[in-house]
Amino acid sequence: MESSNKFKFNFYKWEKKLKDKPFLRQPFGDKWEEYTWGETGQMARKLATGLKTLGLPPKSHIGLMSKNCREWIIADLAIYMAGYISVPFFPTLNSKELKSLLHFGDVSALFMGKVNTWDEIKNGIPDDMPLIAFPHYKGCSEISVGHQWFDFINKFEPQQEDFYPNRNDIWTIIFTSGTTGTPKGVVLDFQTNENTECLTTPEHNPLRVDFNGKNTFFSYLPLNHIAERVVVEWTCFRYGGTISFTESLETFAQNLGSVQPTIFFGVPRIYTKFQMGILSKFPQKKLNKLLSIPIISSLLKMVLKKKLGLSKAKAIVSGAAPMQESQRVWYRNLGVNITNGYGMTENCAICTQLPGEITDKPGSVGKPQPEVDIKIDSETGEILMRGPYVMKGYYNDPETTNNTIKNGWLYTGDRGRIDDEGNLYITGRVKDTFKTNTGEFVEPGKIEALFGDVTEFEQMCLVGYGIAAPILLAVPSEGANSIDKDTLKQQLSNKLELVNKNLVSYRKVSTIVIMKEAWSPENGLCTPTLKIKRVKIDEKFMSKYSQWHENSEAIIWE
Repeated sequence: MESSNKFKFNFYKWEKKLKDKPFLRQPFGDKWEEYTWGETGQMARKLATGLKTLGLPPKSHIGLMSKNCREWIIADLAIYMAGYISVPFFPTLNSKELKSLLHFGDVSALFMGKVNTWDEIKNGIPDDMPLIAFPHYKGCSEISVGHQWFDFINKFEPQQEDFYPNRNDIWTIIFTSGTTGTPKGVVLDFQTNENTECLTTPEHNPLRVDFNGKNTFFSYLPLNHIAERVVVEWTCFRYGGTISFTESLETFAQNLGSVQPTIFFGVPRIYTKFQMGILSKFPQKKLNKLLSIPIISSLLKMVLKKKLGLSKAKAIVSGAAPMQESQRVWYRNLGVNITNGYGMTENCAICTQLPGEITDKPGSVGKPQPEVDIKIDSETGEILMRGPYVMKGYYNDPETTNNTIKNGWLYTGDRGRIDDEGNLYITGRVKDTFKTNTGEFVEPGKIEALFGDVTEFEQMCLVGYGIAAPILLAVPSEGANSIDKDTLKQQLSNKLELVNKNLVSYRKVSTIVIMKEAWSPENGLCTPTLKIKRVKIDEKFMSKYSQWHENSEAIIWE
């Protein structure tokens, strides 16, 4: 590097040091194909040379749309090596959404890979936009237009120089998932990227990173999401190791079990699915009994951790949404300590953290990360944070930027409180608060948390706009389907009575509605990172709220 102003890009170090060691591992049925660090570097360098032949201006925006795979990482590397800016997209976008974001994000070229609806998506891509297609993957759409991956790469010689961008250059533009409205383009620079090293220093190492390159990651959450980029992709770039991918949702458990990563990052819904899988084989009463027998307990914990794919995990992290304390306790009883992190795209997913071994702060997301300050707006209850991880702003949207960053403080959009020891508790979203027709405001997050120990619920959403009292919409878990309907109804009625006993009248839940189908990215009711979209749920079901609320039964099925 010629100047201290240059970004410290450690990939080049590991490219040489781990030249013959596996880096990217892609499953195909029972077999894994591996690219070494050296092979990955050569492909990325050839691709960087190829990108420069497209005649794009310096610092052009290059789009990237695909499910996670080895080519995603290689394309991302090539974009940086060529001096361009990556603009990744969720692979679930439809043509209208993609067209809008390509235009708004000033995207000049596009990588297109593992998607399921190419025939529809292609209608959103300008005819004159250069497109590079990843190799075809079984179960995904075939993309026959544009430059084909290997044909394009093999035309060029690898770029020889190690390119280092300036720290104040834009690293990436990441569009938010749009849980509360239209996606916004979050602009992050390389200085902010470099600052994320705070997650992995000898003094502060919550990810339990091995600094000698002996790390194994499992990548399945969307790589265009900030948490997966920071925790998996860039941590591996920075400290070396291997990244293994999942082939499909159907093979997720098999692939994870094969990898046994040292660092595992998940979201609450993933941990719920793990939990339901265990309870389907070991009902809670039986599990409690087995765990109470010392010798059997130790053996069972080892078996279950291996079955989950977590037998070698040094760090197990949950993010994207607060994790229910009852669930953390349940896992802790199995010998699995889950660190609960809090952050968002706008601050590189770095704000607070609650280590897995802390047991006396139920409901908390922990204390601030290094160099982070937090406080609560005295009027609105909104959580404010500042630190070296905050975005430069929203792309081409100075008004929203100025409303979000004020005097150096990032207005998170989340409500919360801070206890006397500095631990943060999230109580809901500022915009999620709804008003019943009695004029009372209700924060759904607080009430939903009271149902957090109901293992029969996989997803839930408290609603109540336009009716006298809130109702709870709940998607049943796999475990619920094995319970007799009358028994389940009685169990939920008892739980509802217990919850309502401690709530003021206008917050009491009048009805629990068991939903017919899960909320998924495909039906638009949750994001690709599995956070529910309350606005979309309201849009879809609001016309039925009054009918459900007035039902004489407290537990009903949609």
